[in-house]
Amino acid sequence: MSRTTPQQPAGPADLVVRGARVHTVDPALPRAEAFAVRDGRIVWLGDDADAAAWTGEGTEVIDAGGRLVLPGFIDAHNHVRLGSDDACVQLAGVRTLDGIHQAVRDWHTAHPDAEWIEAEAFDYSAIPGGRMPRATDLDPATGDTPAFVLSYDVHTAWLNTAALRRLGITAGRTSLPFGEAETDPASGEPTGFVKDFAVKGLSREGHRALRELGVPWASPDRQYGRLVRSLDDAIRFGITTVVEPQNSLDDLALFDRARAEGRLRSRLVAALFHPRGTTDADLDDFAAAVERYAADGDRIRLGPLKLYIDDVVEPRTAALLRPYAGCAHQRGETFYPPEEFAGLLAKLDARGFQCFVHATGDRGIRTVLDAVEHARAVNGPRDARHQVVHVECLDAADVPRFAELGVVACMQPRHCAPEIAGPGKDWAENVGPERWRNAWPMRSLHEAGATLAFSSDWNVAEMDPMVGIYTAVTRRPLAGGEPWQPYETVDVATAVHGYTMGSAYANFLEADRGSLTVGKQADFVILSRDILACEPEEIPDTVVELAAVAGRPVHRAD
Repeated sequence: MSRTTPQQPAGPADLVVRGARVHTVDPALPRAEAFAVRDGRIVWLGDDADAAAWTGEGTEVIDAGGRLVLPGFIDAHNHVRLGSDDACVQLAGVRTLDGIHQAVRDWHTAHPDAEWIEAEAFDYSAIPGGRMPRATDLDPATGDTPAFVLSYDVHTAWLNTAALRRLGITAGRTSLPFGEAETDPASGEPTGFVKDFAVKGLSREGHRALRELGVPWASPDRQYGRLVRSLDDAIRFGITTVVEPQNSLDDLALFDRARAEGRLRSRLVAALFHPRGTTDADLDDFAAAVERYAADGDRIRLGPLKLYIDDVVEPRTAALLRPYAGCAHQRGETFYPPEEFAGLLAKLDARGFQCFVHATGDRGIRTVLDAVEHARAVNGPRDARHQVVHVECLDAADVPRFAELGVVACMQPRHCAPEIAGPGKDWAENVGPERWRNAWPMRSLHEAGATLAFSSDWNVAEMDPMVGIYTAVTRRPLAGGEPWQPYETVDVATAVHGYTMGSAYANFLEADRGSLTVGKQADFVILSRDILACEPEEIPDTVVELAAVAGRPVHRAD
């Protein structure tokens, strides 16, 4: 065990944790048995034998009973505001259109007076024939009640015929404030499938439009309900810092309310959404909000900007270097021409903004890396820590560029699980077997020196870091089975680093969070088992027995 030099405490600590297996994620002192906290920060780490010197009459002492203690998890991409909605029909795990019909009918029977049927988490693969859904697929289960159904990735929406009428979507009105309505190539009529929902529907204008059109899902009360339930889950899973990646200035009031009502027990980093059309005046407003929250303490912090360069693989809207499998020409599109995006990123970089850029396809990712390279050439290199978010299909030639350009790979290990993206699923079939080697290349990026920041992308996938760590380590289904692309697994310590110090560094938090180090904030978790030593199959069942923020326990398992 590494030992510290005994220190003479200037009075007792507020909290002492002892009898622990402390994995600090700090190479200067990798392990300890005990630590002391005063005024929310760690003042000492060392051996149990020296802990008594830090204990006084008013000291809270926690005996960890030999359990593993880690820094609090930092979820680098977690849509707590979007969340999961108890008022929706839950379609997660429903694999057939008949199953969707049954779930919708059951919900409607239980809520016969509902003005809208709203559902979430439909799986593209549930639609027969590998096509995208249509209003006529939904009509048999909904009748004349308008229905609004979100995909599991929240990048698309599926409407029935009644909803098309209610929302005023016609052959002459398909470019909407909340998305782009697909049309039938033969008739020109809207099919009921709406693309670009994540880009437009989750924007300030998109939410306003949905509220004005009377879609209950977009109301402030429903948003707040989703937020606080997600925040409760976050601290239960030991996520002591949440990075909420896509918000408008309108959304900040929800976080303020959660803090005022005691529901914000984790720390929060909120990125501000920069859709196409964002003006210089908007950027001035963003900068003013960043300063305002910085002066208000560290519980809520603003700063990064969220942009999109492409969409997602499943509906074939991600940008690929070569056509999708089975297609002669379709490669997907970028939301900006490469030259325009390079100029935009250079402009934002010059103003000091950090950029989180959604990119899933190999051409989309390359476009972002090229833009960062251009920004560095124009503005000079700086410690910008721009992020490529998702990094799902990465051409091997671009792997070393992350470290070379100082770009963070913000990745969601659970997304690469075989039952989500593997053979037989839309992701794998759309990119084709020849590109499976490039799917979520976590080990390749790590070995090339890139910073990995791990996250859940809740509510697209489970929020629990144990699920993400298990998948990063095994690339097996959650229920067990054969791994998919196992040569891109990482070890448990690397996965833990991705959920702690990697995510702290990715968000300019490494001076205060990400490791258990003297002087840093005392955000930590005590786990029910030692995930660094147990069998990988045991990791998903591991629970957080205690989570503390600034040395104050804010969650204890039942």
